[in-house]
Amino acid sequence: MTQKTVIIAIDATEVQDRFAVALQGAGHRAISVRRADDLVAALEEHRGKTDLVVLDAGLEPNRLDVARTLREAAPDIPVIVFSGSIADAGEIQTLATLGVTSFVNEHITVQRILPSLAPLLFPDSFDRRTSPRVTLGIQAALKSGDTITAVLTLNVGKGGMAIRAMTSLDTGTRVAVRFRLPRSQPDIEAISRVVWSDRESALGLQFEEVDTPDQSALDEFVDHNALP
Repeated sequence: MTQKTVIIAIDATEVQDRFAVALQGAGHRAISVRRADDLVAALEEHRGKTDLVVLDAGLEPNRLDVARTLREAAPDIPVIVFSGSIADAGEIQTLATLGVTSFVNEHITVQRILPSLAPLLFPDSFDRRTSPRVTLGIQAALKSGDTITAVLTLNVGKGGMAIRAMTSLDTGTRVAVRFRLPRSQPDIEAISRVVWSDRESALGLQFEEVDTPDQSALDEFVDHNALP
């Protein structure tokens, strides 16, 4: 496996250490910084060699300015934001305008950190998630362990979906989601993994196991309904 270099930008030693342990344990390089200027300096020092920034959006000195500065300094580097550093939905929208749409719970266990970062560290292994998304607000059933709950879908793509649930789940949690596409008769069931979550109980699911007929129906639906 190719070694990756990840900058962990957060002023919380415990979080830095936990993420560093997970990354270094898998053979990757972890660089920890505490302030926005330290982040810019690290990006300059490792120019062309940084594969991912894990970012506290409230990093000093000013909220969200660090994300803007980061985009100016390194517009092409993938960024994933600590979900607990987001103050409100407006900040999520602001980050989206900067091309930052991935989030990770800073409190997840060491064992779940690498799976949560993998879609951005190894994008070639997650090609289906790069497909267009269709805004879709329908009821779905989510099964986690022995618990089945009703959830609302927010959008769907060929390789995953975003949902709104009553409670959040840790990144890396394996679940099954069952839903029915509009004007479609059979239900689709996808064995999935939670790849991001936020404080408003929105979850991002990456599909891992989908029967071939269901995947074909999903592909056709997205192709016909995704905005150009």
